[in-house]
Amino acid sequence: MRQVIVAFERQSNCDRLREALESTGEFTCLTCRSAAQVKRTVGKLRLDLVVCGFKLADESCESLFYDLPQRCAMLMVAPQAQLDLCAAAGVLKLPAPVDRRSLLASVRLLAQLTQGREVPVRRSEAEQRLVEQAKAALMDQNGMTEEQAHRFLQKRSMNRGARLADAARQVLDEITPGRDA
Repeated sequence: MRQVIVAFERQSNCDRLREALESTGEFTCLTCRSAAQVKRTVGKLRLDLVVCGFKLADESCESLFYDLPQRCAMLMVAPQAQLDLCAAAGVLKLPAPVDRRSLLASVRLLAQLTQGREVPVRRSEAEQRLVEQAKAALMDQNGMTEEQAHRFLQKRSMNRGARLADAARQVLDEITPGRDA
């Protein structure tokens, strides 16, 4: 039986997805309501499957994805408009509301991805630092929150068909002309 972390802000969403997954007898679930809980659980129990919503109490699930170890795979279940904001290429996305059959098929696929198959590549540490620097610059200069700055970068990335790190580099070049790239 595979263990799955089910992480949503609302406990009722955690319970609904946990029940659907555990009813098959293939999965056991641990529920989390914050990214910090997910990180602790992944680290302590060495789990590699995460089913989540778009955001948790303390950060977006896209940011959480980049903080998880390479061995982890993530399924994001959220309304299509929110899924469109997620620029992480390695996150499997499932539009809500979701039927039981689609949920199970997606989690089974996720489980296969973590069984020795190639896990999607994440940002390098340098790219992650670049994104964090761009968010900090946007927050300082424009009075944005961390979430607003991240969404700004995501939107720019999608509008220009660029990777998030490239959008961050462009923002930094605009905000701090003459900086060393």
